Parts: sequence; structure tokens; C-alpha cells
Amino acid sequence: MQKITIEEIFRTESPLKGERVTNVIPVNGGCIHDAWCLDLETGRQLFAKTTSVKNSSMLQFEAKGLDVLSQAVNTSYIKVPKPLSIQEIKNTSILILPWFNLLEGDEKKLGHGLALLHKETSKNNTEGFGWGEDGFIGNNPQIGGWESTWGECFVNLRLIPQMKIATKWGLNFDNKKVLSKITNFLNEHEPLPSLVHGDLWKGNAATNKTGEGVLFDPAVWWADREVDIAMTKLFGGFSKQFYSSYEEVFPLSSSFHQRIEIYNLYHLLNHANLFGGYYKHECLSILKRLDNIL
Repeated sequence: MQKITIEEIFRTESPLKGERVTNVIPVNGGCIHDAWCLDLETGRQLFAKTTSVKNSSMLQFEAKGLDVLSQAVNTSYIKVPKPLSIQEIKNTSILILPWFNLLEGDEKKLGHGLALLHKETSKNNTEGFGWGEDGFIGNNPQIGGWESTWGECFVNLRLIPQMKIATKWGLNFDNKKVLSKITNFLNEHEPLPSLVHGDLWKGNAATNKTGEGVLFDPAVWWADREVDIAMTKLFGGFSKQFYSSYEEVFPLSSSFHQRIEIYNLYHLLNHANLFGGYYKHECLSILKRLDNIL
């Protein structure tokens, strides 16, 4: 991306107007978007995420999620980059965020803060389970809508849309029996809806130099808070301090382990639909196993 395109924001967008960019440094931004560290003449730094205009709705969804999370977290424990600017320039959509120096440190505050987020938001939800508009999980759609019961929400708004996509690589969508079992099993759990990050793997959380947790790249919705904890156990997992500090604030049910595989099936289906390979076989194995044990 040309540097001048980034600099145009600082001449036209009021929150950043008048601050001159002195350097633009590419940073790791994942497989969907490009990411940049912006050095400003004033000495501060910002983070820019860029994508094509056709994918601008992904950045819009991300910005809304960050804004919601930044208002809901206890900032003594968790920081969330609050969007400063999002706009389209030429053929590029650009999201500007504060810059955080991220570390691999003690995750005690991260666990504590996530538990507070889940616990406090579970007290004030009035809509039920779901989200008010369509969003994204990676670059696949995450369907909006509301359900009053948790089993119907997770199956209808999360599993079924991914399974329909998966028919393109050979998943047999004739899984009504196992889906009915999952629905009934989750309804027996009867959780309260909490605001969840929604895509909480190791690459979307960190700590900063003062020890607070940092959350970013969310796919927010109102769900059983266990979906966040289940996903932390995919792709490497989090530290013992993270889990112990979470449990101190908002203990998990003793039956949580029985639902981990169900909740992570959503993300594995999404990965199978995006990347194929091993994820396809894992999804088929899980569906067969769930059909046998539920």
C-alpha cells in the first residue's frame, strides 16, 4: 500500500487532522488484512488496518465490536483499542486504532478482566442470545439475529450456517438428528447471555507492559460465556494464571468440559471452510462422536 494513501487520513479526518505521518511500518496483520504501525511527528504511534473496499464491512463490524467491548470491560484489568477512524480512500478501507505495545506476559489480569466482562454483562442483557446484525468470523459470515433459548441460537445462528458452507467440500448436511441432540443438550445447560469476544484464540489477546490484558479482533455477540473459554483451548491455549484468575471471579460449571467440543466445532467448521485440510476431518469426527454420545 502506498504511504500517501495512509497520510491522506491525517489531512481529512477530524480526530487525526494535522498530525503528520513520519513513517509507515508494515506489521503482522493476519491473512485477511494488511496492518501498519504509523509513526507521527508528535512522537505517538497508531495502528492501521487496511483492506479492499469490497471487504470494508469486515472492518466496520470489527470497529463496532471494539467499541462495544471498550465500553464494557473494566479497564483496570483489560484494555481494548477504541476505534479512532474508519473510512474509505480510493480503493482502500482503513481502520485506525491506538497503538499498543503487546507482550507475552502474566495473563492473570486478562483472566480476571474477562471474567468481569462476562459476569457483569450477564446482568443486563435484554435481547436474548445472538447479535443485532450480520457480522464476520474471519472472512466468513457470522449470522445476526436473536433467539430466546441458547440451544436454538447456537445451532441455528452458528452451526447451521457453517455447515451449509461446508457442503461445498463434502459435508453431508443431513445432520438433523445430531443437531437436535445438540440443541436439547445446550438448552439443558440454561446459561445467561453474556457479551463475548467471540474469536478468543491466542492471536487475538495479549498483555501490555503494565500487565493489563489486551483484547482485539473480536467477533462479538451475546452467548454462553463458555464459548470464549472453550476457544482459548484451541490453537495453543492460555496460561494457568489466566484460567485460575478467571475461576476466582466467575467459576465455571463443573460440566463445562462436556460442552467444549460442541462450542469449538463452530470455529473448526469455519477453519475447514476457510482452509480445508485437517479441519475437515476433525469436523466430521466430532459430528460423528457427538451423535454417538449425546
